[in-house]
Amino acid sequence: MSTLPCDRDTTVATLDNGVHVVTIRLPHLDTVSVSVFVRSGSRNESPRLNGISHVVEHMAFKGTHERSCQQINLDAERLGAEVNAYTDKDHTAFQIHGLARHAGQFVQMLGDIVRHASFPEAEFERERQVILQEVLEDEDDPMSTAYKLFDKACFGKHPMAQAVIGQRRNIERFTRDELLQHVQRHYTGANIVVGVAGAVDPDEVLRDAQAAFGAMPRGEANTVASPAYVGGVHSRRQAGSSQTHVVLGFPAPSLRDDYHASVVAAALFGEGMSSPLMDQIRERRGLVYYAACSADVMDVCGQFVIEASTTPQHLDEFFTEVARLLASHARTTDEVGLQRARNQIAVRSLRALERPSRRLEDAAQDLFVHGRVRSRAELMEQVEAVTARDVRSAFEQMLRFPPSVALAGRVGRAAGDAAMQRLSRLSD
Repeated sequence: MSTLPCDRDTTVATLDNGVHVVTIRLPHLDTVSVSVFVRSGSRNESPRLNGISHVVEHMAFKGTHERSCQQINLDAERLGAEVNAYTDKDHTAFQIHGLARHAGQFVQMLGDIVRHASFPEAEFERERQVILQEVLEDEDDPMSTAYKLFDKACFGKHPMAQAVIGQRRNIERFTRDELLQHVQRHYTGANIVVGVAGAVDPDEVLRDAQAAFGAMPRGEANTVASPAYVGGVHSRRQAGSSQTHVVLGFPAPSLRDDYHASVVAAALFGEGMSSPLMDQIRERRGLVYYAACSADVMDVCGQFVIEASTTPQHLDEFFTEVARLLASHARTTDEVGLQRARNQIAVRSLRALERPSRRLEDAAQDLFVHGRVRSRAELMEQVEAVTARDVRSAFEQMLRFPPSVALAGRVGRAAGDAAMQRLSRLSD
């Protein structure tokens, strides 16, 4: 067992089998957040198994070797606790939020769910229909569709382009044995972070984690190769939509690289009503109700992302103006805008510190990527160190690549070609 240095309120220990245990002491809280993060998501799936991580997340609550689905729910809710879970591209998370005095019980409950899920056949057939309904709902959402198309435009056939929710045909034929094999392969000590945030004792948390997870096999850390960026346009017409939903962007550095300039660049470009994106696109031209820009930074890749919804008659002007703004930011940086972006990132980071579950997620991401939890001071220093020249360089570097464009909803036949015509000039 080993420990790592980090912020004064944060303790990190590693069990002999590789399980990381993070405790964040928040004495002012009467409630506690307990999470188990598994380094397994849609990027760890073959095309044939795309969606299985999400199915496992659903099915983990449908019964263990000692508890039924109903008992799992009752055990948490009789203590007033809320249970939740989600799947992402790079991890799956299981969470309980309840009273701080029950933290140890919550660790044991999640340990049972993560380690001993039995995937009862009858429950699987019922939950399969629930997940298929979720897929239909996702397919009806134009912006969700646009984001899935955007990932394909960015990364082609690499697993990072796969949808977290999976393919309908896969979900229809997954077997119980495939779920068990997936858990056996991916749910191992080297891929687990147990996190507890609240008014708790780190030593007690460590003992509880050892009891619940100490017998897991170590296994091998789940890794994937970095995707090659592709670029291009993907579109899908959806009946009943009156708007064109747009997601466009370029490659950005990964969490393993120097990515902070891209984060600042995204905030400068499109975070807040006074950002150039919202000021020029909405306030001065009335082309959209809402638009935003962000840097989606992951451990093996990153994406500089602009999203908006507009009407088809405004689409060409929208792309023309976005192209103009991107080109101008590669040439000049507004110092007031740079100060605004840094401060917005600082406030966003501080607000995240006020959300225990978010702090645990950030800590788990750090452990999976860096093998340690970075301090708040270190993160803020890196953002403050970003200069105007760094921001211009971030724009220059990404604009050397062809854009990735996704259109969904009410899409004209020539809309994609027109978009690429406007944006492709940026890489000339």
